[in-house]
Amino acid sequence: MATQFPDDFKCPISLEIMSDPVILSSGHTFDRASIQRWLDSGHRTCPITKLPLPDHPPLIPNHALRSLISNYTLLSPPKSQPNPSQQPQPQTLISAVISPSSPLNCKLDSLSQLTRLSKLDHALRRQLTESGAVSAVLNCVSSTETVLQEKALSLLLNLSLDDDNKVGLVAEGAIGRVVTVLRIGSPDSRALGCTILTSLAVVEVNKATIGAYPNAIQALVTLLNNGKVREVKEAATALYAICSFPDNRRRAVECGAVPILVRIGGMGLERAVEVLSVLVKCKEGREEMGRIGRCLRVLVKVIKNGSERGIQCGLFTLNSLCCYSEEICGEAKREGVLEICLGLVEDYNEKVRSNALSLVQTLSGCRLVE
Repeated sequence: MATQFPDDFKCPISLEIMSDPVILSSGHTFDRASIQRWLDSGHRTCPITKLPLPDHPPLIPNHALRSLISNYTLLSPPKSQPNPSQQPQPQTLISAVISPSSPLNCKLDSLSQLTRLSKLDHALRRQLTESGAVSAVLNCVSSTETVLQEKALSLLLNLSLDDDNKVGLVAEGAIGRVVTVLRIGSPDSRALGCTILTSLAVVEVNKATIGAYPNAIQALVTLLNNGKVREVKEAATALYAICSFPDNRRRAVECGAVPILVRIGGMGLERAVEVLSVLVKCKEGREEMGRIGRCLRVLVKVIKNGSERGIQCGLFTLNSLCCYSEEICGEAKREGVLEICLGLVEDYNEKVRSNALSLVQTLSGCRLVE
């Protein structure tokens, strides 16, 4: 089964799909159980780079990869497949989805099989979009039957994998259906809806369309505030993707994203800090972060203890805030940020080193505000 997954999902030690991926200080990701066995055996080098490790190397959870594996696993094929000659042909399955008279069980089975088959089959995804099935799938997304909705969303996610389909799906009305799911769907449906928006937002024009759609960003912010763990992670990922389009940053700030991101960032979700690193690029974002007293403390915490990606985003966000406000700059110096950055300037990660150096320069030119 593991051979059906991308190589990046496999642990370099066990060659099995990772269930709890963690990042070693060398920058490489391993399954926690495998790398822990390596360390417990007395090894103090990275299994890949052979570079020396500290006596007690930190194992940083790779939340982004874990989320990708989780979403992929939800749609993965079962271990055993029936005889191909006994399987319905794709066109038969498509017809069952499209036909208004198909019984619920027939639609569910057809959607499940199409999702499994289309996962790795670009030609089938193209056949689905060209056959007129998208409209029927979107109708299923709007169903009040939770199971039907979730299966339709899984298939819709597969269809969105192809860049050629992304604009077409938006033109067919996918955004409106997904936003409704974000507001009133089941937890699994809402998480899948966020992932679909992330996929659609790969195309630049879709970022603008999603952001301008009524209540789209508000629905994501609401999930950040009220959703379960998986929903919060996927909503943050979607916001990160969507807010690379400048106009959407202001919209997210206006929807109240910043205080929620600071709160969940303080609870350990580094993805929230990644979103803050995008929102800080707009004036409204900087002003809002400047008004939230604990924002600086959350950023400092990530810079001290976060993953490389978290440290990089924390440094960038804090540097932007220090350039914006001399008061924040002075507070950062009192919190010992300059000393932390001087240590990070020697970091082997170029992006961390560059961001740390920029913040050192900003703090060095800052007058301490009492």
